[in-house]
Amino acid sequence: MQRYISLLVCLSMINGMISTHPQQAQASSITAEQKLSPNQLSKPQRVTTPLFRIVKNGKYGFIDKTGKIVIKPQFDLAWGFVDERSQIKINDKYGYIDTTGRQIIPPQFRLAFAFSNGLALVVTNYEYGYINPSGKLVIQPQFEEALAFNNGLAAVKVDGKWGFIDFSGKLVIQPKYDQALHFHEGLAAVKINNRWGYINSQDNIVIQPEFDETLAFSQGLAAVKIGSKYGYMNTTGKIVVPPEFDDAWEFTFNLAVVKIGEKWGYINPRGEMVIAPEFDRVTKFSEGLAAVKVKNKYGYIDPQGKMVIQPQFDLALSFTNELALVYIDGKAGYINKAGEFIWNPSN
Repeated sequence: MQRYISLLVCLSMINGMISTHPQQAQASSITAEQKLSPNQLSKPQRVTTPLFRIVKNGKYGFIDKTGKIVIKPQFDLAWGFVDERSQIKINDKYGYIDTTGRQIIPPQFRLAFAFSNGLALVVTNYEYGYINPSGKLVIQPQFEEALAFNNGLAAVKVDGKWGFIDFSGKLVIQPKYDQALHFHEGLAAVKINNRWGYINSQDNIVIQPEFDETLAFSQGLAAVKIGSKYGYMNTTGKIVVPPEFDDAWEFTFNLAVVKIGEKWGYINPRGEMVIAPEFDRVTKFSEGLAAVKVKNKYGYIDPQGKMVIQPQFDLALSFTNELALVYIDGKAGYINKAGEFIWNPSN
């Protein structure tokens, strides 16, 4: 449940196209700014539609939503575009490309993460720092571990303890926590003496550390583990959905994934079961659909629980920019919301 610690973030990068938890892996996409100046016609043109990762002959590249290859497969690894930049790996070094495939920040880092709040987390000589979109180190690598910026603050580890820095790299919340996660909706989960609570950006404890596990706040609610079960509390710490689930995720579009026994379903913010727990695996809802696993195959349901794309895939991820990444026989493809392949796994 502690899905945000930096170790897991690193692992999620290393395994490329698939995450250990399918709900956390998204089909990579971007929307790039259109530039049509006649003076730039001789230069590679930025695309104006989302781009999606593909793997061909062991190399990563990108297609557009019609299935046309826009950036030929050439990278050892590649990730989704954020702020018109994608992390790529060449010869064990990480850098960034733009939407034309041009290397705008040459591979030079031990690890590199997506841009967030205008800065990207990078690792040099086993220490974490931050670069700006030009590739300049604006916060020198100096931290034992770190998370990306969110809501203007980033959690960092110094001498075995976690605190928070601002954009200048100044410690605005001193390192004193055993662990710390991102700020969401004004609150960040922190761990004290093996228990989780929440602080605000002024470093005031808003919710006392008394929980076994926590998730970030979403739609004013956060999943927490009490004993062996999960429930939901509001931003004052009041339990508003009793702990009766074997697992629980964050709310998106007024629905949250929950587990009862060995099956997964969805509840609304009042804790009412909206889609019965009858699936072996699921993803969160995105663009009106969620992937679900039934009898070893994945299909897609709508928010009413109706199967709109029949189970036929070995693995299926969430829709992003109208396409979803699916796998058949270990090969990846992309489908549209009609269930039609625009990039066939045989490619």
